[in-house]
Amino acid sequence: MSSGQQDQEFEPNHDFHVPKASWTHIALHAKDIDKMIAWYEEYTHLTLLYKEQDENGYGAWLGDKTKSENPFILVLMQFFEGHDPFAPVKHPSLGPFAHIGIELPGKQQVDDIGIKAKEAGCLMLGPVRMPKRIGYICFVRDPEGNTVEFSYDQGVYTKAREVWGRMEEESSNS
Repeated sequence: MSSGQQDQEFEPNHDFHVPKASWTHIALHAKDIDKMIAWYEEYTHLTLLYKEQDENGYGAWLGDKTKSENPFILVLMQFFEGHDPFAPVKHPSLGPFAHIGIELPGKQQVDDIGIKAKEAGCLMLGPVRMPKRIGYICFVRDPEGNTVEFSYDQGVYTKAREVWGRMEEESSNS
């Protein structure tokens, strides 16, 4: 971005702005955005929040509709031919280890996703019990080849509450 662009007057588009730095989204390239939306709505708890088309292509946001106060969004973008701002660089898929992780409330839900994914030919690993910090997981491939991990008993929430919850308590007692 040139300094001329930085010096121009900036008018915000939205009324709400976060009060501190916040984790908001992960973005994936899509060759077929509708196929990707359908897959994520079928395999995950995510639902379509927003879809639009502009001069560069189609964009979509999916998220957990129960998290409107603290959303984390999966952004999908399908660029029109000749409108990819990153061209000629290719868009690699996440995987095999790089992945999107989704914690489920029970082991049976991981098993159910594993069965469904195996029948659809997109199961990569598991379901399998891994070491304590990982939990019970299965890895599934979305239509673009990105890896999505479904887990149970991973401990992310427990560790965050143990460490950061204690920090919040200490700061409120100060």
